[in-house]
Amino acid sequence: MATQTEKQTAHVIVRGGAKNFQQEVVAGKHHLVADEPVNVGGGDTGPDPYDYLLAALGVCTSMTIGLYARRNRMPLENITVSSSHSRIYAADCEECETKEGMLDRIDVEVQLTGPLTSEQHAKLMQVAAKCPVHRTLTSEVNIRLRAAN
Repeated sequence: MATQTEKQTAHVIVRGGAKNFQQEVVAGKHHLVADEPVNVGGGDTGPDPYDYLLAALGVCTSMTIGLYARRNRMPLENITVSSSHSRIYAADCEECETKEGMLDRIDVEVQLTGPLTSEQHAKLMQVAAKCPVHRTLTSEVNIRLRAAN
């Protein structure tokens, strides 16, 4: 049972066999498929785990920008969020605290269309970094793994 400081926001169930990478993902009433690309032994029947991670970040970023623009009656017409994941050497990252080994990098590009002023555009780009998934990915995350009964 969750305490007052714990908040469970989503319940996702993933099921799959041991013979291949394909997984069934159930998120409420939504059914999705995850898999790995053929070049790593999968069947490419759905996005891979990092595609889903990037999709979560992109969707959250776009929704957050759109909500802010609607609430503030900004003339935003469309939002496109493109992202990619890579592993880089920490020494190659000037803005990173970690300086040794490898680290994960997510590059996100946001395209906003509509008759926005430069001030509105700048504000929406600031808001983009405040989406809940962005905050989760840039904060300490405590994952509790346990065997099911």
